[in-house]
Amino acid sequence: MARGRLRVYLGAAPGVGKTFAMLAEGRRRAERGTDVVVGLVETHGRERVERLLEGMETVPRLAAEHRGAVFGELDVDAVVARRPEVVLVDELAHTNVPGSRNAKRWQDVEEILEAGIDVVSTLNVQHLESLGDAVEKITGVVQRETVPDEVVRRDGQVELVDMAPEALRRRMAHGNVYAPERVDAALSKYFRPGNLTALRELALLWVAGEVGDSLGHYRSEHRVARVWETRERVVVALAGGPEGETLVRRAARIAARSPRADLLAVHVTMADGLANADPARLARQRALVESLGGGYHQVVGDDVSRALLDFSRRVNATQLVLGVSRRGWLARVLSRGVGVTTAAYSGTVDVHMITHEETGRSGRGPSRAALTRSRRLAGWGTALLGLPLLTAALLGFDHATLPSVILLFLLMVVCVALAGGMWPAITAAVAGFALLNWYFTPPFHSLAVTRPENLLALVVYVLVAIMVSAVVDLAARRAREAALAGAEAEVLATLAGYVLRGEAALPSLLSRLREIFGLASVTLLERRPDGLSGSRGPSGPPGSDGLDGLDGLDCWRIVATGGGEPSTRPGVADTDVVVDDDLVLAVRGWLPGTSGRRVLEAFAAEAAVALRHQRLAEQAGRLRPLAEADRMRTALLAAVSHDLRTPLASARAAVEGLRATDVDWSPEDRAELLATADESLVKLDRLVANLLDMSRLQAGVLGLTLQPTALEDIVPRVVDELGPPYDRVLNRLPEDLPEIAADPALLERVLVNLVSNAVRYSPPGVAVLVGASVGVSDGGDGSDEGDGGEHVEIRVVDRGPGIPEESRDRVFMPFQRLGDRDNATGVGLGLALSRGLAEAMGGTLVPDETPGGGLTMVLTLPVFPRHRAAPVPVEDP
Repeated sequence: MARGRLRVYLGAAPGVGKTFAMLAEGRRRAERGTDVVVGLVETHGRERVERLLEGMETVPRLAAEHRGAVFGELDVDAVVARRPEVVLVDELAHTNVPGSRNAKRWQDVEEILEAGIDVVSTLNVQHLESLGDAVEKITGVVQRETVPDEVVRRDGQVELVDMAPEALRRRMAHGNVYAPERVDAALSKYFRPGNLTALRELALLWVAGEVGDSLGHYRSEHRVARVWETRERVVVALAGGPEGETLVRRAARIAARSPRADLLAVHVTMADGLANADPARLARQRALVESLGGGYHQVVGDDVSRALLDFSRRVNATQLVLGVSRRGWLARVLSRGVGVTTAAYSGTVDVHMITHEETGRSGRGPSRAALTRSRRLAGWGTALLGLPLLTAALLGFDHATLPSVILLFLLMVVCVALAGGMWPAITAAVAGFALLNWYFTPPFHSLAVTRPENLLALVVYVLVAIMVSAVVDLAARRAREAALAGAEAEVLATLAGYVLRGEAALPSLLSRLREIFGLASVTLLERRPDGLSGSRGPSGPPGSDGLDGLDGLDCWRIVATGGGEPSTRPGVADTDVVVDDDLVLAVRGWLPGTSGRRVLEAFAAEAAVALRHQRLAEQAGRLRPLAEADRMRTALLAAVSHDLRTPLASARAAVEGLRATDVDWSPEDRAELLATADESLVKLDRLVANLLDMSRLQAGVLGLTLQPTALEDIVPRVVDELGPPYDRVLNRLPEDLPEIAADPALLERVLVNLVSNAVRYSPPGVAVLVGASVGVSDGGDGSDEGDGGEHVEIRVVDRGPGIPEESRDRVFMPFQRLGDRDNATGVGLGLALSRGLAEAMGGTLVPDETPGGGLTMVLTLPVFPRHRAAPVPVEDP
C-alpha cells in the first residue's frame, strides 16, 4: 500500500490562520469529490473556525482520562477503519495524554500515513525540533512539544501561512485568537512585535531552505548543469596561500551587494594527496569565512579548474572569486594557469580575478629533490668512475660490436640513474655518447660519423638514456612524496583520533606533539593584550615566519607548555609557527624537514582551536551562574506579577466589601468575608515566605539554628497550620523516635510543603500518611558521626498519580509544576525550597515510589548527638 502524503500549514505563531487554512483546504477538496473527514480540530472557541466545521464529517474523539479529568484525543483506529482519502488533524506537535498509545500526535499521524491516508495538519515554527534553541533565545520559552524536522521533510508539502506582526496583534486585541482575559498578558509577553518579527523570519528562512533543497534535488535528478540564477551564491577559491584573507573579504563584499546572498569558500585538494596547502593558513581562512556567515568546503580533484567549476555548478553558484596567480612570468608564459583556464570554461558563472600583494611572488617552494644527498653523490661518483672503467674494459676486447657496446653503456646509464637520479644519468648519457663516438664508431679517435646507421644508433642511445633517467627519477620522486604523505597521514590520523577521543586539552595536545617528534619542549605563546603598541600582525617578506619585532619578553605569556624548559618568546626556540596574530607555537628540538613543518602547523592550528574551546567553556562557566540568577529573577517577577495576584485580589475584595457603607452585611456574610480575607492573607504570607527563603538559599545567606527537635511536636502543628482541607493526614509516627538536629521553624515549613503537595494530588477521600523510622549510616566517608551516624527518615506517603522516574529531578527545580498548566496552584517553589532547606539542615529529600501506586517523599535528617549540649547556629549553610 502506498504511503499517504502529509501537507503541513506552517505559521510563525498561534493565530495566523493555520487551522482556518487547513479547513478551507478540506472544504475545497470535498467540493472536488474527495472523501475528507475531520480527525481532530481545536477551535479554541473561534466562531469562524466553528462555521467552517459545520457540515463536515468528524471522527469521534477517543476519551482519555488523566488525574480525574477526561480529554479528547485523536482516535487513530477509528480513522484507519473509516479509510477516508484525506483526514484533517490539527496541532501536529501536540503531546497526548499520558498512557496513550503514542506520546505525540505526530506519531499518530505517522500511523495514518502508513495506512495510505493523506493527512493535512498545522504546525507553528517554534515546534520544529531544529529551531527549539533559537526560539528559546528569542522568546525565553522552552518548547517541550517538538516535531522532528524529518517528519515534515520526508513526504511533506509545507505551505507557509504568513501574517504581519501588526496584523496578528490586531487580531489578538479584537479577541479573535485568545479569550479576552488572556489578551493583555499575551501581547505583553510572547506576542511582542520583536518576538513575532523574529519568529516570522525563522519561518520564512526555514521554508526558503526547504525550497532550496527541493530545487537542488530537482536539478540533481534531471541533471541540470546550467546555473539557475535564483539566488546569488558567491564561491571563493582558497589555495591556502597568504592571499586567502584578501580574497575572502573581497568575496564577502561582493555577496553583501545582493540581499540574502550566500558566501561559500572551497579548497581543492589534489587526488594523489601529494600537494598540500598550509593547514594553519587554511584554518585561519576557514574561521574568517565562518565569522562572515559563510560556509567552508573541501573537494578532491585532479584538475583544479574543473573541480572549481564542478563545485560551482553543483551549488548553483553565480559568481566565482579567484586570486591572480602567484607564479612568475616564465611560468605564466609556459602555462595558462588555474585562473585563465577557469575563466575560459566558466560558462554562465561570472569569474572575478582579484589582484593582491602576493601577485607574481612565486617564492621559494619546498625542495623538489627526489633523492637524498648521499644518493646523488653516489650517482655522480658512478658516472665519473664507471664510464672510464667500462670504456677501458671494452677496449681490451677486439671483437666487441657497436650494438653490444651501446647496450653496455645504456646499462651503465641506468645504474647511474638508479643511484643518483636524473641529472647524473643525463650527464652520463652525454659523456657516453662522446666516448662511443671517439673510441667505438668509425672513424676512430674522431667525432665524425660516416655511416648513418651508427649516427642513428648513437642518437637513439642518448634519447633512451635520457627517457630512462627521467622515468627512474620520477618514480623515485613519487615514492619519496608518497612515503612523506603516508607519514603525514599517519600522524594526522593519530591527531584526529586523539581529538575525537576528547583528549584535546592543551597540555595533553602539546605533550602528544612532543612525544611524536621527540622534541625537547613545545610551548604555546600568546601576545599580551597590552604588549605592543605598534602593528599586531605578522610582518616580514614572503616566506618568513612573520615574527619581526615580536621578540620582546614582556609582550608574550605562556598559555601551555609540554616537556623541558619552555620558550618565553618567539625567536629563542628552534622553530616558531605563527598560528594567528596573537598565537605562536614555539618548538625546541629537531623537526624532519618540510613534512614535519606541515604536521607541526596542523598541530598548531588544533592547539589554537583547543584554546578557544577551553576559554569558551570557562566563559560559559562564568556566565552560567549569571544566567541562572537572571532566570530566577525573571521567574520571581513572573510569580509576583501573576501567582500572587489571586490572594491579593481576594483579600482586597473582602476588605473593600467589609468597608462598604451602602451594604448591610449579615453576621454570616461578614464572617465569610473575614474568613476569605484571612485565608487569602495566609496563602499570600506562605508564598512570600517561600520566595524570600528561596532567594536566601540561592544567595547562601539563609540563617538557621540546629537544635534537638521532637517530630511528635512538629507534625500536629503542620496539620493545624494547613487547616480543615487537610484533615486527611494520618500521623503514624512511632513513640520512641529520638530527637533530630533541625531548625523547628524550617522543618515545619518543609513538612507543610510536602504534606500540602501530597494532599493536593491524592484522590478524594484517600488519606495521606506521615511516618518515620530510625536508620544508621557512616556519613559517607567511612567514619561514624555522633551516636553511630543515626538518622531519622520521615516519609510523606500519598496515593496520587506519582511521578515518572525520568522526571523526578525536575520537580525540585524552582518554578516547575509537573503537569500543571493553569498557573493557579502556586508558584512551583514548594519542593525546590523543601530540598534546599533539608540540605541546609544537613539532610536529604528524595522521591520514591509508593508500593501500589503513588509518591513517597523521604526526608532524612540526622539524630541530634547526645554530646552536643547547646543549639548550634549556622550562619551560612
